[in-house]
Amino acid sequence: MDLKLKPFDFASAVARAGLGTDGLPVKGPRSAAGAEKPSFQSAMTQALKSVSDSQLEASRLQREVQLDNPTVSLEETMVAMQKAQIGFQATLQVRNRLVQAYSEIMNMQV
Repeated sequence: MDLKLKPFDFASAVARAGLGTDGLPVKGPRSAAGAEKPSFQSAMTQALKSVSDSQLEASRLQREVQLDNPTVSLEETMVAMQKAQIGFQATLQVRNRLVQAYSEIMNMQV
């Protein structure tokens, strides 16, 4: 197997990440139009949706492997399952920290 590595292109990497070469986010068409700023709620909603989507994709791949679909590999399915598990564990840790912080705030004396 012939494997060739391309040189790393910093400019294209930061462009794919949505950042400028100075490391600041690039203002897209939504930002320029005066769209609302990202909030904690929207970030959490997006993160939970992403975790849910990865779990659904892992379930779909599991089902396809069980039905002997030749286009779905076992390796691809196992990687998707691990990604879904890691995402779920991270979400669980965030939830635990939020509950702990809420409890500490509620127990503070004023």
